[in-house]
Amino acid sequence: MSAAFIYDAVRTPFGRAGGALAGVRPDDLAAVVMRATVQRTGLDPARIADVIFGDANQAGEDNRNVARFAALLAGFPTSVTGVTVNRLCASSVEAVIQGARAIETGDADVVLAGGVESMSRAPFVVEKSPKPWPAVGNQTMWNTSIGWRMVNRALPTPWTISNGESAEKIAREWGISRDAQDAFAARSHHLAAQAWEAGVYDPEIVQVAGAELARDEGIRSDTSADKLAGLTPLFAADGTVTAGNSSSINDGASAVLLAAEGAVQGEPLARIAARAAHGVDPDDFPIAPIEAANKALAKAGKTWADVDVVELNEAFASQSLACLAGWPDLDPAKLNIHGGALAIGHPLGASGGRIIGHAAHELKRRGGGVAVAAICIGVGQGLAVVLER
Repeated sequence: MSAAFIYDAVRTPFGRAGGALAGVRPDDLAAVVMRATVQRTGLDPARIADVIFGDANQAGEDNRNVARFAALLAGFPTSVTGVTVNRLCASSVEAVIQGARAIETGDADVVLAGGVESMSRAPFVVEKSPKPWPAVGNQTMWNTSIGWRMVNRALPTPWTISNGESAEKIAREWGISRDAQDAFAARSHHLAAQAWEAGVYDPEIVQVAGAELARDEGIRSDTSADKLAGLTPLFAADGTVTAGNSSSINDGASAVLLAAEGAVQGEPLARIAARAAHGVDPDDFPIAPIEAANKALAKAGKTWADVDVVELNEAFASQSLACLAGWPDLDPAKLNIHGGALAIGHPLGASGGRIIGHAAHELKRRGGGVAVAAICIGVGQGLAVVLER
């Protein structure tokens, strides 16, 4: 088998809902990072065997295989194929895994993976009646930006609670206090702001023409645990999960260029060493990354003592702190050292490419090592990738 290497990874700054990127279609956002990747590496796009992009919504302008449309918008030859995958919040992690698998099995030499989401532009939808012209009754309109819609009533109620309610459940069961969640969220904002100011994110950022952002739009460098403590719980009157210790609604795109060794000019950032998925009850989804990462490390022949950096997608502070508690051998100082989704944002389909890409750039920045990128997924799944340089 061939090894799969990451040769480049880019992303847009992430915009807030209704913010700087809200006027940009998701297929155009994806085209930005696709085009930038081949320009930065000097790669002839005709050599790309496949474009695999994740997208969690696919209900609006990102419908009908956004990967293929974005590749055309990026100016790639029509011979370059594209496929869109959906594993909700881990869609672009899934895209990277599928691309790596194609390279490892010899099906491809070069694959462009990544993901996109415009939660600002996600449409409202209504169910279609089985009859052409229903005689009576009203239709329910669903907001597709985030959360459940048109849920099958055969599923048991505990499995169909909202992600925020699951975050509350995990906080209670794992004994995670409101103070701890707010302190973790403040840490995320401060570290992200410091990283941007120090130029840490510069190697992976590409701007969207006409909507340039100095940094990720959601970062609040002036926040504090005390300020966050003043916010009202969202999911239970006596709860601990607030807008301040939850990830926000965002827009953005990410791309990861995967290739066999030597198939692309230049030195690779990192090698895909292993990956793994793990499933739990849907209402326990926040803790699914614990075993996904443990499995991936075992497949790579590594332990937590070998790990230098961890990129865990911060859907909620309670979820992140529960995962930390589930990895007792991990030094917390190695987790999200440049901030996470609580500050940077979580445009669902793009987040996996962000955490994998940043982990790869960080391994280059420090001259080598082992990294874990892990993410929780609504409906009870976790996905993790181990990188090595």
